[in-house]
Amino acid sequence: MSYVLQTNQLTKIIDGRELVKDVNLHVKKGEIYGFLGPNGAGKTTVMKMITNLWKPTGGSIELFGETLTPGSCEVLKRMGSIIEFPCFYEHMSGRENLQLHCEYMGCHIPGSVEESLAMLGLTEAAEKPVKRYSLGMKQRLGIARAILCKPELLVLDEPTNGLDPAGIKQVRELFKMLCTEYGITLMISSHMLSEVESIADTIGLLHHGAMVREVSMKEIAGTGTVYIELTVENIKKAAYVLADKLALHNFKISGEQDIRIYDGQADTKEIAGTLALHGVGIVSICRKSESLEDYFLRMTKEAVR
Repeated sequence: MSYVLQTNQLTKIIDGRELVKDVNLHVKKGEIYGFLGPNGAGKTTVMKMITNLWKPTGGSIELFGETLTPGSCEVLKRMGSIIEFPCFYEHMSGRENLQLHCEYMGCHIPGSVEESLAMLGLTEAAEKPVKRYSLGMKQRLGIARAILCKPELLVLDEPTNGLDPAGIKQVRELFKMLCTEYGITLMISSHMLSEVESIADTIGLLHHGAMVREVSMKEIAGTGTVYIELTVENIKKAAYVLADKLALHNFKISGEQDIRIYDGQADTKEIAGTLALHGVGIVSICRKSESLEDYFLRMTKEAVR
């Protein structure tokens, strides 16, 4: 297996506090790796160590087959990144900031500045000083800068922060295109599971500074739990009918109206008919597969047991 990035027992301790512990992650060449976890899970800490902004307390990082050291420099030129919020020279224009980035990166690819601006929809704003950019525009300029020198690996920490729905969709399509057409490997952190679910090939679940699991989206889709989601008017009566009349016991009540039935042999028509026969009003009933959000919540709950 060819890994562009992998870590071994990566650990970071600051002032006696263990921010992340023994994190092992494996990012394959040419994939989109979704790095998931709630705020405070340690995602940014890991990404700061990957980009050499912070030095590990323990463990190691391997980039493109080379062990990252405090003095590593050349290998970082093969990477583009956004960590937390991108910073710019506010008095300079968007184009000037990108041109300056090319200079200090030693990157002289003809047309790259204009191409990056166009990809992020910033051509018309290119001459404006960055201090006049909205938060979303700054975020898009940060992505433009990250892809400017055609990196082999993009490490992006919450890249859709500050973007409106249209901007999120645009950036999502851009990430897919960079991966499929340019062969760029992407590692994207997020707490927005729906965004990662739509583009990631592999996900890594981080919780309380520890890696819960790495798993492919195909595996989640192939083995995810299938259940019947039922919304009713009288949940107590519905639960009685399910258990007493239909002999269904593997179900979970959620809230005041919702029930999930995890019996794979259960039939939606039979359930609806029996509930109606016993006077239980049905708002909706449908068969669903476990989403990434469901999977994530289940894995994190199991991790803290």
